[in-house]
Formats: sequence, C-alpha cells, structure tokens
Amino acid sequence: MGGGAQYPYPKEVWSPSGGWWTRPTNWRSNTAIIIAGSTLVFYSVFKLSAHREQRMQAPNRWIPSMLWAREFKEGIVGIRNEDEEWPKGAPVEKGHH
Repeated sequence: MGGGAQYPYPKEVWSPSGGWWTRPTNWRSNTAIIIAGSTLVFYSVFKLSAHREQRMQAPNRWIPSMLWAREFKEGIVGIRNEDEEWPKGAPVEKGHH
C-alpha cells in the first residue's frame, strides 16, 4: 500500500515558494536569520516608540508602559490619585457624557 513514488517533475520550473516538494537543506539557518532580523527590527521600533512616548496627563492606575517610559523612570510623571487637584491650566476630564 501507499501512494507510490513522487512522479518526475520539470527541474527548470521556478516559483517563489520553491516549487514541488521543496525542502531546502539550509532551512534552519534561513529561519534563524529571519527570526534574528525580525527581532532586531521589532526591538528598534519598540525602543524608538518608548523614547518618543509622552503622557499628557498622569494615569490614575498602574499601566505597563510605566516599566519603560522615560517620564516614569525619571520621575517626571507618576500615578495620580483621583482626589488630587489638577494643576492650573491642565485640561480636566470629568467622565463620559
């Protein structure tokens, strides 16, 4: 039983995915290169985004960006209490209408 052997196919056909029954010998190194490159790009974008992040008002609870945002690390912005007075001239949001 079985499906039989693979039938002959033209060797000169090219396709982006590799053609019939593709199994490149260097797939592990290709995968490692793509993972390393993607990680480098994602990390660079994340660091740039974290560096440019700005808070217009202090959050009233803990948020994940407090772990990496420059404002929180330098102590410029912290968590504010709901009862706290807003600084003069700061926009006040009283909730949804």
